[in-house]
Amino acid sequence: MVVVVVVGTPKPKGYFVLLLLRAACMSSTHGGTRAHVNAVSRVILNHCNTLKQLHQLHAHSLVTGLLSSSPSSSSQTHFLLTSFLFSATSLLQNNGGSGFGLGYAVSIFNLIQNPSTFSFNNIIRAHSLLSSPLQALLLFSRMRRLSLPPDFHTFPFALKASAHLGPTHAISAAQALHAQALKFAFAADSFVANALIRVYSLCCRLSDACRVFDENPERRDVVSYNTLIDAFVKAGEISRARNLFDEMPVRDSVSWGTILAGYAQRNHCDETIRLFYRMLESRVRPDNIALVSALSACAQLGDLERGCTVHDYIRTNGIRLDSFLTTGLVDLYAKCGCIEIAKEIFDSSSDKNLCTWNAMLVGFSMHGLGQLSLNYFTRMIEAGVKPDGVSFLGVLVGCSHAGLVDEARKLFNDMESVYMVSREQKHYGCMADLLGRAGLIEEAMEMIKRMPMGGDVFVWGGLLSGCRLHGNVEVAKKAAQRVMELKPEDGGVYSIMANVYANAEQWDDVVKMRRSRDSKRVKKNAGCSLIQLDGVTHEFVAGDILHPQTDEICSILNGMERHQFEAF
Repeated sequence: MVVVVVVGTPKPKGYFVLLLLRAACMSSTHGGTRAHVNAVSRVILNHCNTLKQLHQLHAHSLVTGLLSSSPSSSSQTHFLLTSFLFSATSLLQNNGGSGFGLGYAVSIFNLIQNPSTFSFNNIIRAHSLLSSPLQALLLFSRMRRLSLPPDFHTFPFALKASAHLGPTHAISAAQALHAQALKFAFAADSFVANALIRVYSLCCRLSDACRVFDENPERRDVVSYNTLIDAFVKAGEISRARNLFDEMPVRDSVSWGTILAGYAQRNHCDETIRLFYRMLESRVRPDNIALVSALSACAQLGDLERGCTVHDYIRTNGIRLDSFLTTGLVDLYAKCGCIEIAKEIFDSSSDKNLCTWNAMLVGFSMHGLGQLSLNYFTRMIEAGVKPDGVSFLGVLVGCSHAGLVDEARKLFNDMESVYMVSREQKHYGCMADLLGRAGLIEEAMEMIKRMPMGGDVFVWGGLLSGCRLHGNVEVAKKAAQRVMELKPEDGGVYSIMANVYANAEQWDDVVKMRRSRDSKRVKKNAGCSLIQLDGVTHEFVAGDILHPQTDEICSILNGMERHQFEAF
């Protein structure tokens, strides 16, 4: 048959589906009703891309009598309805699903007389996909009451549903399904075993997950390993995750991404970067999780050189910058001092989420760009992105560094009343620091008194820093006393108070404070800084002379000091 399509002619709705259907039916004209049913089924399974197209074919089948309730046509009706059900549930999975689509699939399932295991599998899968776990398990129970035997597809769908029941009921449902899988000899199947490992992991039953994994070593595949590695990572057992990762005969991008994310989340930054380069040497293409983990590690270390290498890999391989990669790049460049590059990447991205905005806001604040932080916060609100506590913290810190007291005060007051974001200790701490820097010591004290929760060490510490800056000895005493009560092991507060007393020329109090520090044997954490030069990271600790070039460094610093004095 030759079908002529006139280019430029407007096509009615459903044109291409009806065209396919007509071609299929005309090719089977001499085959009778059975051939017509087969032709419709082929179009359903091979050419329907949307529920709307499926509805058109369903309507066609009703109008032409292909779907009939007469006993003589029961087999073809069953066959056609099963095809509609399979296509409907597949479209739910491929297109993200919807309640309307699920309702249509259920209505088709209810029309099938004596549904088979295949039909039950499809409708259980649909409910599992759309997070209707209880209904999925009720369908499994109905299937068993009808004495229909489950197969190796049934159990993964049902186990996925049980994982969504919540911690109270999930484990009992999973154990019951495990027993059924053992009864029907499917527990050793790799799909079923992997589903069991996953549900036990989600229920925090790592010992059960490991037992399932160990029972069938010959059936393990890369999914088995990945599932258990992910469970170890989420449980914080990074060493066990690494041991299992090293055992793997074959690793895919998910394996690498999971272990990289585990190391990055625990700030094992050097190991994260080493593993990332090993991944590239293994010729495994990193997914976005691996790339974001590597970028995060480089950002934490301030390792701009290797961070740029990761960015170059992204550009060279034409990897699209989604919101997660954009966030990672903005965070990297902001933390490594390249705020203009971070801003350029942010502004050029069309895919931004809340984390992306927060990374940019915090980046501006780190660089003391309070006004820019406020401007971008306004843009964020105009873009319809709802801020969270991190957003406000970033802007408040920026305002503190830039001395924007009025703007910070308004933003702080609007947090709960306008933006419905609860104030936390860290927000109060930031405001205490800002007001203290501005010399508004009494206002800071009043704010702390009005706090619904008692001020923590950061709130009182922020106030104490302001008191040192502006020489308010009396309030400094109160703030220091609260810090000592909240964190008695902190030696820094003694040094600050000694400076406050020294600036006020209260030398007796200076001596008392130092004696008190020595008698309580508290220690002040030594300051530490890192700098990377020619690929080598140099670490400097306050009071430390272990660096091999200490003499040369001190000589240059002394020379700089002499030049400063000469300038005066």
